[in-house]
Amino acid sequence: MSEWENVFEKWRTYRDLDPDLKQDLEKMNGHRDWLEDAFYTELAFGTGGMRGVLGPGINRMNIYTVRKAVNGLANYLKNHFADVNNRGVAVSYDSRYMSRVFALETAKVLGAHGIKAYVFDTLHPTPLLSFAVRHLETVAGVMITASHNPPEYNGFKVYNEDGGQITPDEARDITGYIQQVEDELTVPYLDHKQLEEQNVLTWIGQEIDHAYLEKLAGISKLGVDEQNAHKDLQIVFTPLHGTAHDLVLKGLKQLNFQQVDVVEEQAAADPEFSTVESPNPEEPQAFTMAMELGKQTGGEILIGTDPDADRLGIAAKDLSGDYTVLTGNQLGALMLDYILSHSDSDSLKNGRMLKTIVTSELGRKIADYYGVKTIDTLTGFKYIGDKIRQFDETDETFIFGYEESYGYLISDFARDKDAVQAAVLAAEMAYYWKKKDKTLFDALHLLYETHGYYLEDMLSLTLKGKEGSEKIAAIMESIRKEPLQEIGGLQVESVEDYASGERTLKSGRTEPIDLPEENVVKFILDSDSWVCLRPSGTEPKIKCYFAVCDESEQAAKTRLVDLKAHMENVIHQI
Repeated sequence: MSEWENVFEKWRTYRDLDPDLKQDLEKMNGHRDWLEDAFYTELAFGTGGMRGVLGPGINRMNIYTVRKAVNGLANYLKNHFADVNNRGVAVSYDSRYMSRVFALETAKVLGAHGIKAYVFDTLHPTPLLSFAVRHLETVAGVMITASHNPPEYNGFKVYNEDGGQITPDEARDITGYIQQVEDELTVPYLDHKQLEEQNVLTWIGQEIDHAYLEKLAGISKLGVDEQNAHKDLQIVFTPLHGTAHDLVLKGLKQLNFQQVDVVEEQAAADPEFSTVESPNPEEPQAFTMAMELGKQTGGEILIGTDPDADRLGIAAKDLSGDYTVLTGNQLGALMLDYILSHSDSDSLKNGRMLKTIVTSELGRKIADYYGVKTIDTLTGFKYIGDKIRQFDETDETFIFGYEESYGYLISDFARDKDAVQAAVLAAEMAYYWKKKDKTLFDALHLLYETHGYYLEDMLSLTLKGKEGSEKIAAIMESIRKEPLQEIGGLQVESVEDYASGERTLKSGRTEPIDLPEENVVKFILDSDSWVCLRPSGTEPKIKCYFAVCDESEQAAKTRLVDLKAHMENVIHQI
């Protein structure tokens, strides 16, 4: 009997196994490939936590894998914080299947360790969890979410005492404690009554929302009189069946945006995300209903948030008058320019703009224009959050942070990407440009004309299961062993391998990269272009990013097509 079969047998014969999971196991009986995938390895606890398909097995999200993770986290916290029991842990959850159950399981295991849990009494966005950690001064936070993954997924994200996603070093330490748990089926926990009797569960009501909204009002770049004035801007908003509905509407109302139409079919929380193929505002199809409503109401800007409200998508009327979804790079550049152009020079003296290594270089150009230094981080907002934490100890000032995957942070009262902040600022920005008789697309082309036509794209290849993981590893190994010299007609000027921490120049000389280790390879090309390959940290995918710049939009589009075609061929050959 193989190792995974032994684990499966342990689960199958466990007397107190959760009845629903036991029933699911019975349905899987006879499907050897399904069982192997569920039991051949443990669900990985990565740099932000863990995420996976719901169901029985050690490679699935269920009450036992969650309990094991919480038990490891609790032991880590007890060994790193003397006052952990009193300060406690903040816990929130989104609209997915089992989210509230997993949030309560988190409290139950923390309670068994004597650690208080502050649990939101209703579903709430991820940025509210980040804010709550800081506001309540807890030692950590847990968010139950799988972001915009398909309905069958859920996840367990961990936040440090600063309100940011845990760093790689913190994740490694927590993983060590999780691995010390010998049997996920027998992790100690308290029941709901015991939690209340021992006073280790506190429900969070509206107090955190009110405190957050006070901070949110402060991100506006408008004067007080204009903040209070009625704003003639027709907005359409969809929370895509997630958590953002109430806070986005309240945030807009604070700035007196009254003309807001909500896509009612997508307003209610729905773990099936039944009206969309994917609840991801990066995907234009997610805006189908918003576009239909916008045509009826004369919507000038369409706002969409993902289920846990950390990502924001915006659709606006393009140069032809049709709705088009802005890319994350485009919206980030527009927000950055709006913020910097409405900031006094004194406030920018030690200002820092943060972006990831796969985010457009247009942001750097804009920041340079206003005299603001750009700092690159690895992919993932955890790295941006950690940089902001470092600024707390220096004279540097956080101005704005963003990543191409629709994540933005305007003010650091939260330390993770925040779609509520971004939605309010995007509406304000659209209102500002409307007063100048311009759309957001007009504003975007003004940036292109000033700084160059920066265009980006991405190829994402999904490879599921054990075989998929092996294929992804083979692609990265091949790229490293035989690095490309030319891509799409552009010469490779240098290769940045973030796993080895080295940049290899065209001459053969190497130099260190001052960033943490990561399984990423980036090719810096001539003509201010680049290509980057990285396996996703949260999904069974390998992603290839492309970025170009040229003096005209058409020339940039042609160059982008050539790069993408070349890399598609390279990847499929491997």
